[in-house]
Amino acid sequence: MRSSHPSDSRLSALGNALHRGMPALLAGCAFLAAWELYVALSGIKPAILPAPSRILLQGWLNRDTLIANTWPTLGATLGGFALSLAFAFVSSILMDFVPFMRRALLPIFIASQTLPLVAIAPLVVLWFGFGLLPKVLLVALVTFFPLLVALLQGYESTDRDIAELLNSMKASRWRIFCLARLPSSLPYFFAGLRISITYAVVGAIFAEYAGAASGLGIYILNAKNNFRPDLVLAAVVVSALLTLCLFGLTLIVQRLVMPWQSSKEGRR
Repeated sequence: MRSSHPSDSRLSALGNALHRGMPALLAGCAFLAAWELYVALSGIKPAILPAPSRILLQGWLNRDTLIANTWPTLGATLGGFALSLAFAFVSSILMDFVPFMRRALLPIFIASQTLPLVAIAPLVVLWFGFGLLPKVLLVALVTFFPLLVALLQGYESTDRDIAELLNSMKASRWRIFCLARLPSSLPYFFAGLRISITYAVVGAIFAEYAGAASGLGIYILNAKNNFRPDLVLAAVVVSALLTLCLFGLTLIVQRLVMPWQSSKEGRR
């Protein structure tokens, strides 16, 4: 039997991806077409509701400014997300190894998620200034909890038979964690990762909105104050594209770390 060429596999994967994404693409095009048609027929002023074509045009004309303000937002997003990832991972290990730490810290972490970001963001900016640090802290505050819960849930999903087998072989608790509990948590971890990365961009933009020298958040604020909804929505489009790119990056990392999971999904 002749083996398939790698390029054929890549083309097949690309075709499957296009097939899965076609309904969403068609729905998005239909929505934009209806929006464009409504603006054209209703005669509504662009200062109230700009058409998608105007938003794209103004975004292209102001692309240099948009790109310049995207980099600070991306830096705050990645920095805050890296901090939340490290904090969630260390906290999950402590809470898994020491039950007292779980009982002591988990209620505090849950309470931290009840803090309204609209109230806490200006205070964080006031305490730490208009630099990168307050944005990183706010992004970490928004994103660490889904990661923490996902990791803890993943640890609890460990196959008991595997854990008992390792225990019967006199494996240390840390070795059981590395060989059984941590690998079992990977599907849950990546699910939490995808949720958190979408929150990260929103948190960074909101932190900039509360106070910053540059970034998409301050760009949106300035455009709103100048009564330019087309530029506001152009920045929203950029933030959405940034979120989709980061979301896609998490999928790529998951495929590299867990290739067996991707093959199972492909068979389904």
